[in-house]
Parts: sequence; C-alpha cells; structure tokens
Amino acid sequence: MALGGAHPAYPLRFDAGRVSLDLLATAHPGERLDGPGALGAWIRGAGLVPDGTVLDHADGAWLAGFRELRTHIGVLVRGGDALAYGRALRRVNEAARDAPPAPVAVPAEDGRLVRELAGPPGCASLLAAVARDAVELLTDPVARAAVRECEADDCPLVYLDTSRGRRRRWCSSEACGNRERVARHRRRAALTRA
Repeated sequence: MALGGAHPAYPLRFDAGRVSLDLLATAHPGERLDGPGALGAWIRGAGLVPDGTVLDHADGAWLAGFRELRTHIGVLVRGGDALAYGRALRRVNEAARDAPPAPVAVPAEDGRLVRELAGPPGCASLLAAVARDAVELLTDPVARAAVRECEADDCPLVYLDTSRGRRRRWCSSEACGNRERVARHRRRAALTRA
C-alpha cells in the first residue's frame, strides 16, 4: 500500500512549532495516524522527507513505531510518574541514536537544485529525526520554557509559544481560539438576555 493515498478523518496539523510536538497532535481529537496513508501524509507534511518521496515500503510496523514514539514524547513533555518518565526517556534516546535520512542536492529539469534523499528512508531514520527534535526541545531551557498547553477546555495539545510577549493561549487561534471566543460571546449574550 502506498503512503499518502488515504486521508485522515481529521486534517493533519503542523502548527505546534516543532515536529515532535506536531507528532503529539496526531492523537487529538482522534487517532489521525490511522493507516499507512495517513502516516505518509504526516511524514511529508512535517517535512521529514521531500515531496514526492516514495514511501510505499512502509507498513503497520511504521505506524506502531510512530505511535510508540508519540506516547514517549508525550510523557516527557507533559510529565508522569518516575517509572514512566524514565522509560520514555530511554526510548526517545534510543530512537535518536539512528541517523536521520540523508539529504542530497540534485539538479531539477530547470537547473535549480532540489532536495532529495540519498535512498529510500527507513522507519528508524525517520523516527530518529523526530526523536532528535524532541531531545533538542527538551534540553534547550529557552525552548522548553516556551512549551505551553492549549487553554481550551477540551484540548490537550501542546505547542511552542514563540509569540511576541509569550501570550499565545491556544494551540490554534483558528480552531481552539475561535471556539473559545464564540463560547465566551454566547455566555455574555445569555447573561444579557437573562
């Protein structure tokens, strides 16, 4: 089965500010990595591979690997008991040891250079790219301090707050922010009518 052929039930999001945090967003509001096609779309959307990269060698083991890494990154970002945290840290560090896919510059038909991969990417190399991003995020005190959880009532997503004044409140102003503003307006309107 070729990756990229299926569409997830919910649109994929790439607005968390880091690829490792974008991976966390694939579990909300439901499982977005529900098949190899959805995983391929996420891998491409996250920029782990150039557009057009063939990923037809991916299978259910890839899904399991990305979902497991997502769980471990979530524990490290959100915290947890010491045993779960230690296990998650070991697993993310293990995944980060592999080499990420090697890029090469090749001439396009119009003569400009474009990025391709030196060979078909393997699951371990793609997991390594995401795990390394998580390691960089979690070990950079400035970036780590900018990780925020969405303030919407029903949203567990986290994001990197790079806004001016560090005042960003929602994972997405268009999604959660709009819902919260509409709800606030309805509450005020109901109070006015009462």
